[in-house]
Amino acid sequence: MYGPDVAVCARQPMEVTAQASGHRHTRDVFSARPIAVAADVPLICSAGGTDPLLLAHLRDAGLPVGADLREFHSEAEFETRVREAIGDGLLISMEYPQPTTLCPDEHAVKSARLVGYLNNKASIAMLVDPAFQARRGVVARADLAEATPAGKSWVLKAATDDAHRGNLDVYLHRADERVTLPAFTDVLPEFVLEEYLHIRRNWGIQLYIAPDATARLLAVTEQRIDATGLYDGGRFGLVSSPPAVLLAECLAIAQRAADLGYRGMCSLDCAQTADGRLIMLDLNFRITAGSIPLLALQSVRPDALDRPAESLNLTVTAPLADLLADLRPALTAGGLLVVAGHDTTRTDNPIRQSTLHLLVFGDDPDDVTTRRRTLEARISH
Repeated sequence: MYGPDVAVCARQPMEVTAQASGHRHTRDVFSARPIAVAADVPLICSAGGTDPLLLAHLRDAGLPVGADLREFHSEAEFETRVREAIGDGLLISMEYPQPTTLCPDEHAVKSARLVGYLNNKASIAMLVDPAFQARRGVVARADLAEATPAGKSWVLKAATDDAHRGNLDVYLHRADERVTLPAFTDVLPEFVLEEYLHIRRNWGIQLYIAPDATARLLAVTEQRIDATGLYDGGRFGLVSSPPAVLLAECLAIAQRAADLGYRGMCSLDCAQTADGRLIMLDLNFRITAGSIPLLALQSVRPDALDRPAESLNLTVTAPLADLLADLRPALTAGGLLVVAGHDTTRTDNPIRQSTLHLLVFGDDPDDVTTRRRTLEARISH
């Protein structure tokens, strides 16, 4: 997918604001997600994801675990690993834009500017056909208060090339609820203000662009959305197909990005609204939470690709070994696959957290949903 002599770097950059330091755990976890499916592609990843017990478990499950894991324990080591990879003559495939002082464009598969531009929530206006765009506009910080009244429903998105994970940069407001503007409104100069959509069905269209610059469809997934309207996991296998015209637009968007120089994976979030409109919600030009479970299932259980499956994340304050031990009966019973994990005790992060990304699969969609909910409830209690 990336071509030879490429190292993948799936870590968000360090933000310039002190507030962003709380997202250190998120950045490290993102970097570790591709480990299970990296195979022979060099991967710059957090040491939190290279726990020997976790790697052994992934290998025993038959996953193509990365054979060239270039781990880092700290911010300084992260930068060292990037520079070492460049020194080895590898091109860096940035899933999130890194500073050009760390990774100059001549050493990148796709430039930081391009990755940032494609993931900027204001770029939909340039990449998506107007027929598939929600009503939206760009608002300056000085006009924000007037543009976001409490009495109306609206969605606020960060207009930034930093390309964070979506739920760090999206705020949904329902009419007559209290307005509590998110932290990103304190540090960014402008924002995307979008109509609040009532969604009937939504999908994550998984695509990839190989070195030949052709956009190809990998799979169609559905998205579970939590009470606040944010991504809460994916559905795979037996999912409803989007209308052909919407799928065609997704391929066209990915090809537009390919023509600009993008290479790698992308997930395009789209929906059908209650009034029948077909809308593009977000463009995610990077490895996503939807792509890793899909690639894992494709690797070890291709026969299950046409059957129901759902992803979930579990995060606890206990060691990763304890979390794996607690899940052992469910793993032994089958129909459950660990696709990624992370333990902060293997890094210099003072926060103590262990995270597992899992995929529940089977033959009956109701059974899959029940088992997924049971796992979430068991850990949360």
